[in-house]
Amino acid sequence: MSVSTLGAPARADVVEQTESPPERRKSSRLPDLRRWISPLAIVVLWQLACESGLLPPDKLSSPWTVLQTGVQLASTGELGDAFVVSTTRVGVGFVVGAAIGLGLGVVAGLSRWGDYLVDPPVQMLRTLPFLGLIPLFILWFGIGEEPKIALVALGVAFPLYLNVHSGIRGVDSHLVEATVALGYTRTERLVHVVLPSALPNTLVGLRQSLGVAWLSLIVGEQVNASSGLGYLINNAREFLRTDVIVVGLVVYAALGLATDAIVRLVERRALRWRA
Repeated sequence: MSVSTLGAPARADVVEQTESPPERRKSSRLPDLRRWISPLAIVVLWQLACESGLLPPDKLSSPWTVLQTGVQLASTGELGDAFVVSTTRVGVGFVVGAAIGLGLGVVAGLSRWGDYLVDPPVQMLRTLPFLGLIPLFILWFGIGEEPKIALVALGVAFPLYLNVHSGIRGVDSHLVEATVALGYTRTERLVHVVLPSALPNTLVGLRQSLGVAWLSLIVGEQVNASSGLGYLINNAREFLRTDVIVVGLVVYAALGLATDAIVRLVERRALRWRA
């Protein structure tokens, strides 16, 4: 009698434990709607403040007005044209900056002499406020697309370099020693050990670089720009169109979130082996 009564709960516990992981995995796939509570509350309070007069339109337009303005700009094609110009600038600047950051990070990370020659000047340059280099870029490249692309490239290169360099230097020495004992060549060690070990840091640097890229673009497009989202915002400022300004900022934020989500998706797929 006592054996059966003691064994039944034990079996129930085992069944519960075996069934709980699939249930947890199933629930983890569902989006957590609780994260939307505070953003929606902020929008509602923003709308109420505008309707009550606490926020006048010349200071900040209401969310409903911003939404209507965004639809109007999209229907006329003005927002689409600015979107294409800005994304093109970020794309070109990111490719240039990523090539520089990856190249220098690999050279400084793999070679001792590369570290001696490359790392000191990069460390000195990255401490400069690169947004303050805009006047110098204008003197060097003029007022066309080149200074904006150079500003984005510079903002991308430094975070990517630091993370690539750190990832390569942080490879487990025991793994390297094991590959030497197994007779791996230098190329095989690089492909099978060094690069996979440095990949997590590289993807972190990629996310940081994309964030800095959009920040650099916002500043670059505020100076001597005749197109793009920054020009749209700057032109709206002259006419006190806070609704257009907020639309441009929302698009900037959406682009930043979209690119970060893409990198996180790549990170989950590329680092699946870590699980």
